[in-house]
Amino acid sequence: MAANLVMTGILEKMTGKDKDYRYMATSDLLNELNKDSFKPDSDLEIKLSNIIIQQLDDVAGDVSGLAVKCLALLVKKVSEARIVEMANKLCDKLLNAKNQHRDIASIAVKTIVAEIATQSLAQSILVVVTPQLIKGITGPGMSTEIKCECLDILCDILHKFGNIMVADHELLLGALLSQLNSNQASVRKKTVSCIASLASSLSDDLLAKATVEVVQNLRSKGTKSEMTRTNIQMIGALSRAVGYRFGPHLGDTVPVLINYCTSASENDEELREYSLQALESFLLRCPRDISSYCDEILHLSLEYLNYDPNFTDNMEEDSNEESHEEEEDDESANEYTDDEDVSWKVRRAAAKCLAALIVSRPELLSKLYEEACPKLIDRFKEREENVKMDVFNTFIELLRQTGNVTKGQNDMNELSPRWLLKQEVPKIVRSITRQLREKSIKTKVGAFSVLKELVIVLPDCLADLIGSLIPGIEKALSDKSSTSNLKIEALIFTRLVLASHSPPVFHPHIEALSGPVLSAVGERYYKVTAEALRVCGVVVRVVRPDTEGFGFDFKPYVQPIYNAIMSRLTNQDQDQEVKECAISCMGLVVATFGDSLSAELPACLPVLVDRMGNEITRLTAVKAFAVISASPLQIDLSCVLEHVIAELTGFLRKANRALRQATLGTLNSLIVAYGDNIGPSAYEVIIVELSALISDSDLHMTALALELCCTLMADRRPSPNVGLAVRNKVLPQALILIKSSLLQGQALLALQNFFAALVNSANTSFDALLDSLLSSAKPSPQSGGVAKQALYSIAQCVAVLCLAAGDQKCLSTVEMLTEILKDDSSTNSAKQHLALLCLGEIGRRKDLSSHAHIENIVIESFQSPFEEIKSAASYALGNIAVGNLSKYLPFILDQIDNQQKKQYLLLHSLKEVIVRQSVDKAEFQDSSVEKILKLLFNHCESEEEGVRNVVAECLGKVALIEPAKLVPALKVRTTSSAAFTRATVVIAVKYSIVERPEKIDEIIYPEISSFLMLIKDHDRHVRRAAVLALSTFAHNKPNLIKGLLSELLPLLYDQTIVKQELIRIVDLGPFKHIVDDGLELRKAAFECVDTLLDSCLDQVNPSSFIVPYLKSGLDDHYDVKMPCHLILSKLADKCPSAVLAENYQF
Repeated sequence: MAANLVMTGILEKMTGKDKDYRYMATSDLLNELNKDSFKPDSDLEIKLSNIIIQQLDDVAGDVSGLAVKCLALLVKKVSEARIVEMANKLCDKLLNAKNQHRDIASIAVKTIVAEIATQSLAQSILVVVTPQLIKGITGPGMSTEIKCECLDILCDILHKFGNIMVADHELLLGALLSQLNSNQASVRKKTVSCIASLASSLSDDLLAKATVEVVQNLRSKGTKSEMTRTNIQMIGALSRAVGYRFGPHLGDTVPVLINYCTSASENDEELREYSLQALESFLLRCPRDISSYCDEILHLSLEYLNYDPNFTDNMEEDSNEESHEEEEDDESANEYTDDEDVSWKVRRAAAKCLAALIVSRPELLSKLYEEACPKLIDRFKEREENVKMDVFNTFIELLRQTGNVTKGQNDMNELSPRWLLKQEVPKIVRSITRQLREKSIKTKVGAFSVLKELVIVLPDCLADLIGSLIPGIEKALSDKSSTSNLKIEALIFTRLVLASHSPPVFHPHIEALSGPVLSAVGERYYKVTAEALRVCGVVVRVVRPDTEGFGFDFKPYVQPIYNAIMSRLTNQDQDQEVKECAISCMGLVVATFGDSLSAELPACLPVLVDRMGNEITRLTAVKAFAVISASPLQIDLSCVLEHVIAELTGFLRKANRALRQATLGTLNSLIVAYGDNIGPSAYEVIIVELSALISDSDLHMTALALELCCTLMADRRPSPNVGLAVRNKVLPQALILIKSSLLQGQALLALQNFFAALVNSANTSFDALLDSLLSSAKPSPQSGGVAKQALYSIAQCVAVLCLAAGDQKCLSTVEMLTEILKDDSSTNSAKQHLALLCLGEIGRRKDLSSHAHIENIVIESFQSPFEEIKSAASYALGNIAVGNLSKYLPFILDQIDNQQKKQYLLLHSLKEVIVRQSVDKAEFQDSSVEKILKLLFNHCESEEEGVRNVVAECLGKVALIEPAKLVPALKVRTTSSAAFTRATVVIAVKYSIVERPEKIDEIIYPEISSFLMLIKDHDRHVRRAAVLALSTFAHNKPNLIKGLLSELLPLLYDQTIVKQELIRIVDLGPFKHIVDDGLELRKAAFECVDTLLDSCLDQVNPSSFIVPYLKSGLDDHYDVKMPCHLILSKLADKCPSAVLAENYQF
């Protein structure tokens, strides 16, 4: 009741004569409506809706403004009927009221539209509002102002509710299309926006109708030029609104737009601008359908990039740089200017259109370098600054796209984008140098952005040209008119170029660079200071790249650099980024110039130690001490060493992983360099702390901890407590770690080194360690048996332990292991398994031929009933052969020939030999190679897939050792009548292609097509082998196959399609099972495409692949869907426009 009385009072005051009372009452109403508890009854709803509609017409603007805010809240509080009623009244006001009331009515209707929250309410309101808006747009006698307001509201409605107005689409489209011919430019402009909002929800038929009508208007001879411009804008707006759906209409629209561009009168720059904007939209939104017009659009864009009919540039290009220096200083003042000249808009539109072409067509990159790159560089001299920025941005897009498609590629052939870019570098630098002399700050920032991207994409490309850029850098950093933004860009470029080139390149320029950079260190703006400090860090490395310092006198720069950084290091009142950069830079200065700063170190080092005590800067300070301790100058740290070690030891207990990781590395460096000055008691504390870090939950941290432990044990000073601490604290953790199935890589290597170091310490005997290792392989009641991977880890550690202990211990261990093998009791299988692995690992590292008949003892295990023992025996025999090839390789070959039942295992032994030889880059004797090849080729046609796979791997690894013999032999067998042979040789080629450069690369290059063209073989096994080989080439050596991809890609895409002839039904009695023999082939094909997107993006047209191939893959078997989703996410990242153009397919 009280609430109603309050509301009654408010409503009375709202109708009063005093505007202040009305304002305060309306404000009170706004507060009431804001309350969640406010729920008006039906009578109050009517009163509120009437009075707010009334208040909208209040002569006081601030009252009507509050009324609009009240209306927004009221829509959420009253019934649907009231809202519809208010919308109806407001539309009536919009069409019939006086001018002063029309504007507020329009705002009120837009407010209601914005606040509609349910679809049912939207439909009710649209029934009332839509006819009135159409009347306002098309009705006779309606003023321009009414039409514009109605179009604005309709645009909002269509944007929000277009998809539920399907019944009205045709009526609305007709009404709106008629307004494209309005005599009022404002009406036409708003109509274009309105139709674009409508288009996104139109059916394909109505979209076609709209497009046809607009194109007909464009083709009509008598159309006025302003109407033509509107229709061209309409085409562009439609394509932006509907994206890929506009693709089918490009055949009608693109030729018309190109024709208008080329035939428009000299004064009709807007017509050209709008045409180019529409073409830009087509490139971004319809990449698949625009493909056939890309060449024409490229030539058109390049033509209009130079379009400047009112200005003639008579300067010769770069021919005589010096003669222009004086006039270029005043170039900005003497530029041609004309307020009526709008040709710059055409050039800007052409630049953006070219940028769209670059972004959307990675496969055209080489062509773009040949045709577009020189003209873009030439347009760096553009006289209109905004256009120049767009030219810079377009060129940066070209550089970025080059970086994207050539990422990870080191080789450059004469057709590669990076090679083509390298040819243009001198011209780029000459043109940019002139821009750096301009007065405009914006131009200089843009020029540095281009240079920065150039150095990122093509490091070491400025070695011969850097001298011409130094004055520009110097001026940007020293000129009083330079802004912070310009200084930051100049400093970033300076840092990148210093870091990516060899130090001698910059030695002639250090004097010119150092002054401005050190001045920038003292700047007030923290971002400039931080970037200047980073540059200082690189400068330090450049002036003294090594401790000898031959050829360059660095000493004059030591004190100025030190003083500038020290002033920042000691300043507490500054940004964290500056503090961190100062610490890092001082670490480099001390490590590089420490021998010249002996007097300063007692003041500097305590400051760095102090920064270790600050939680914000401690990580950076720890890394700084790592740099200092690794210095070959052996910096004197005696004044702080004890404090540093104590601080670092405490950090090992911290939760911060990055801090613990950095601390381990720093402690390692400090102990290596300054171990003699650190007491054993400190070692003991460190060992206790690092033992807690050894775990398979963080293998990287474990590797660092074990490496530090090895460094501690390497100290030869007599300290029984250190060895005791390692044995009691670290060894138990190591023995737990060795049983982990996750152990691998650097952590496993560190663990091996740990056992080797431990066996040499005085406190731990070899026998005790060996027993501990062998015991760790025993199954425990809690966790059961040890994982297979763990057995390999144990075996490797046993081997390393034996070799570190000396020949005698190694001899006794081998004898003990062979005794285990001779005991053939079935209860001994676990011991035999480990014994075989241990023998293999020892045999790989040491010749075991002194042990009589060890090969026969091992081969006896081939008879074991247990598969894992047979596999281990095969592994052991191969590795023992590595230790003495001349004795054991003939034995293995002879066994393969004579022991048919053991062939598979013996081939695995041979594989171990060959793989190890290829890794070690060792060579076989010619007679051995001939025997191996004859044997392997004889088994190419084996019915067993396992045998064929082993044979293929062996052939591939032999090819790495003897490519001149193998490649021709493999090529001959690509035409074999046996499908298994063809598949085996292709897989062999796959195994021969590794990431590192090999002599096989140049031998196989001319023959690659012989192998990869088997992708069209009639046998699915051969096709899959070819796909796998192509995938390996794409990953490891993409440059070898780029020339073949135009032919290979259609064949590869064909392998992604479901082929009914490879699907068969197996009748299993009670039910039938469908077997898809093509599944593995399709999966391999999609995985190959995924790899190609990483390494050969410039050769792939994403649009032609997405439909139908990727679309069908996304509907395929789960195993195929997985790589397809990865491909889709990769395409969305690298080629977003191509994915957006086809998103309706997904």
